Amino acid sequence: MPEPATSWPHAPTHKLSEAGTYFVTAGTYLKAHYFHTPARLNVLQRGLLTVARNFSWELEAWAVFSNHYHFIAHSPSELGNASSLSQMLGVLHTRAGGWINRLDNTPNRKVWHNFWDTKLTYEKSYLARLNYVHQNPVRHGLVRLANHTSGAQPDGSKALHHRRWSNRFTGSRWMR
Repeated sequence: MPEPATSWPHAPTHKLSEAGTYFVTAGTYLKAHYFHTPARLNVLQRGLLTVARNFSWELEAWAVFSNHYHFIAHSPSELGNASSLSQMLGVLHTRAGGWINRLDNTPNRKVWHNFWDTKLTYEKSYLARLNYVHQNPVRHGLVRLANHTSGAQPDGSKALHHRRWSNRFTGSRWMR
């Protein structure tokens, strides 16, 4: 008789059976700062924007750092679920990790650790996560004000950040 599956608290279960708005965080392995220059951050941000577009995810806000990133996005409406998220991030992590490893001449090094996702089902939760994404560069001491985080910083700091406001989150229409 097969043994029952063991719950592993450090490997989150991704429950992506429903369409909606998701908060996603991913981090590098051992929190290593692989994306520590503006050029490297730009590549990671372009990669995120490209895979999101290719997988029909609509990004609402994102922040990209030298060792992690956060974003809020709406799953593709035509799928009726968010099942493409794992595949989308797999593509991003494979491409970005391969690029960094070629750049650093370190083949087969593990670059990404895992990702965590949360389906946002209440407006208050959405607003809290949106604030978190916007304020994260401030929290890390990279900028003084959240509205100063659009694009690479002149001092070469380790954050890129963008927000796109949408009418989707007004009144009772904030969820998909």
